[in-house]
Amino acid sequence: MITLASDFGSPYPAAMKGVVLQRSDARLVDVSHDLPRGAIRASAFWLREVLPTFPPATHLAVVDPGVGTDRAVLVARAGDHTLVGPDNGLLVPAARRIGADADAGVDWFHADPGDPDSTTFHGRDVFAPLAAEIHEMVTSGGVDALDSLDRLTPAEPVDCQLPEATVEGDGAEGFVVAVDGFGNVITNVPGDFLGGRDVVRVNGEEVPVGETFGAVDPGNPLVVVGSHGYVECDVNDGRGDEWFGLSPGNAVEIDGTE
Repeated sequence: MITLASDFGSPYPAAMKGVVLQRSDARLVDVSHDLPRGAIRASAFWLREVLPTFPPATHLAVVDPGVGTDRAVLVARAGDHTLVGPDNGLLVPAARRIGADADAGVDWFHADPGDPDSTTFHGRDVFAPLAAEIHEMVTSGGVDALDSLDRLTPAEPVDCQLPEATVEGDGAEGFVVAVDGFGNVITNVPGDFLGGRDVVRVNGEEVPVGETFGAVDPGNPLVVVGSHGYVECDVNDGRGDEWFGLSPGNAVEIDGTE
């Protein structure tokens, strides 16, 4: 299996698939091609939440605002998974979580990009053929076969940390990690902060705490613990980003004092 994720929208991912299928009979699974455009940290968050749910696979992910520059090509080996993409931090949180889940570390490599046909579409010209090559090697020889691939050299990746919120007493300070397609605002405040609370203030606005969206009437705001374990600022049958006026990267202060 090769999974594919990008911020390309359509139709560019089809070209990546075409390149892979010329070189491999891998089963292709789309994760998303609507990752936040050029937003490395938000995209890294989504990859960290999604990729560990897969069985062993080669994961091809491209959010690459530095395409055509001297940024390196990164390959990660985490447990029985491999990850391929730009060395800009995008792959790091997912690889670390996969490695931790497998009770294993992560091996990082830089890959020789070769001589790509374009300077603007490395998803097609660099990452897709590399993912296909790695998939074929791993299928026949396991993940340790990467050690024999001459175009790979050990490396230290560009890091990407998803900072933790500050929680002190009845207050929490964090930021918006991402906004999903429903408008749900995902913060980095741990969900257990809401434990035992019925009401909180988000940036000064008092809102109820619910276990489900249906805890309030349609159109009304609330905060919940999302499936990823963090506090979400939402609206039942509406968009939390619009009601709360929040976007990725914005600061969030949550006051639990009633």
